[in-house]
Amino acid sequence: MKILLTGSTGYIGKRLLSVLVKNGHEVICCVRDVNRFSPPESLKPNISVIEIDLLDENSLKKIPADIDGAYYLVHSMSVSDDYKKLEEQSAVNFREALNRTNVNHVIYLGGIVNESNLSEHLASRKNVEEILNKGNYHFTSFRAGVIIGSGSASFEIIRDLVEKLPVMIAPRWLKTKCQPISISDVITVLSKSLFHKETFDKVFDIGGADILTYKDMLLGYAKARNLKRRIWTVPVMTPGLSSYWLYFVTSTSYKLARALVDSMSIEVVCRDSSINNILSISPVGYQEAIKNAFKKTESNEIESSWKDSNVSSNLNIKISDFINVPQYGCFVDKRIKKFYDREKCINKIWTIGGKNGWYYGNWLWELRGFLDKIVGGVGLRRGRTNQELINAGDSLDFWRVLYANRQEGRLLLFAEMKLPGEAWLEFKITGDSLTQTATFRPLGLAGRLYWYSAYPFHGFIFRGLINRLTE
Repeated sequence: MKILLTGSTGYIGKRLLSVLVKNGHEVICCVRDVNRFSPPESLKPNISVIEIDLLDENSLKKIPADIDGAYYLVHSMSVSDDYKKLEEQSAVNFREALNRTNVNHVIYLGGIVNESNLSEHLASRKNVEEILNKGNYHFTSFRAGVIIGSGSASFEIIRDLVEKLPVMIAPRWLKTKCQPISISDVITVLSKSLFHKETFDKVFDIGGADILTYKDMLLGYAKARNLKRRIWTVPVMTPGLSSYWLYFVTSTSYKLARALVDSMSIEVVCRDSSINNILSISPVGYQEAIKNAFKKTESNEIESSWKDSNVSSNLNIKISDFINVPQYGCFVDKRIKKFYDREKCINKIWTIGGKNGWYYGNWLWELRGFLDKIVGGVGLRRGRTNQELINAGDSLDFWRVLYANRQEGRLLLFAEMKLPGEAWLEFKITGDSLTQTATFRPLGLAGRLYWYSAYPFHGFIFRGLINRLTE
């Protein structure tokens, strides 16, 4: 069957893609920026890629008419302040585009909505569901709460809180009940329900085997890690303070933290579990989900991470707009140095950042990340999804990977930190030499003052960095 997959570069979409191919489907991957899409070589014979923007009706004409099924896994949460309006328009455009095709079954993944007074985030998800349900096709909606898996936002937030804080004075929403579900069970539900007639034109809640409070989840993680933790809840934390608490302690962005806090005050528990009987599945419990996530994390086998999506950033960039580094009106720090071992040099470049740090003057990199966090930037806490592999579109500390070609020996990064301008950092091997180029395009007087004030530190850091990479 020919399946249309939106959100192919997202956390869920990346994992679902390999399962759909394994099940024998031909998959058309919808991406907003083809430069961000780096599927495994083993999948390429069974997939095709189309570049579309759900807000651009003309681009949706690229969707083939002969598709059999489709997945809608797109969310604009925290990318923009008016994400609710963007999500609504995207859903309308998608529905109308599919109405012009032969699609038989459309599947959507949203959030559990148990109360009439919903957060803006959950209300938007429900609105998208209602819009998609009006199409000329069979429609199935799955509503999930907290998703636990390696690289998921929920798992990373829980890990950050428990690993870093032996004692927590936490908001009262930690007493709210939820029904977390393992990412593997989510993928199983999404894949097995495709063209399953018993799921047609229905809405299902999906969750794991346990109903817990958020406090229980934090303590459950601590138990799995053999850590002693104490948590006290207080009623004085407003949603704003709670959001800042999550933002500063964890790797999440402030906008995402605020959306999550608003949702966490609402109970998200499955009202029935009939989908488990229909698909003959038995979802795992929270402890097993945590252990599975940790195995993937510890073995550096994270298939996808929320950090590599635009929601982890302060910018919503399209790689093709920045991949050509400007030359005019820019400040440039360019250094060239010979190396003695090409493979060793490339290995160092390809494992830079994350747990390995920046090889020289790490305390200055950490200070810059801290200052960025203070002013609302991403800081260094995103790290890397994989410490050895790099693909275009990945996050790398406070950078975004624009181009990565190991064979060519070129890595190009774009800064996502708060800056009065735009910045690029490039590593390029030519012959027996490494060229390291930092480029900054200032925005007005503030940009120029920033460059000159930071120049002494740049000289220290960049000189030390290239020396370490080539030694």
